[in-house]
Amino acid sequence: QVQLVESGGGLVQAGDSLRLSCVRSGVTFSNYNMAWFRQAPGKEREFVGLVNWQSGGTSMTNSVKGRFTIARDRARNTMYLQMTDLKSEDTAVYYCATGFPGLGRTAESDYQYWGQGTQVTVSS
Repeated sequence: QVQLVESGGGLVQAGDSLRLSCVRSGVTFSNYNMAWFRQAPGKEREFVGLVNWQSGGTSMTNSVKGRFTIARDRARNTMYLQMTDLKSEDTAVYYCATGFPGLGRTAESDYQYWGQGTQVTVSS
């Protein structure tokens, strides 16, 4: 059974940095994506970025490019989202997900397993 557990969220001020973690367990296949999505209050969940577990290749949505980066630690089965220069519009619940491989997979339907989410609140 695949399980994803996020951590690292919190309340920060605009311009601060924060690192989210997602620990994965129960995955038996060798190639897949892990991704971050977020959902702001009153809005639909949106794609933030992904990493292909086998190659390490990443893809980020335009609104966070240059501020957010994704990394993976294969030995720890952990994906990270390093967020810098946080803005109030980054306030959301951040979800970790895993699913089909491929750098073009940015839709929710591409991901079969989800974590419970971690809240990030940025005060201006």
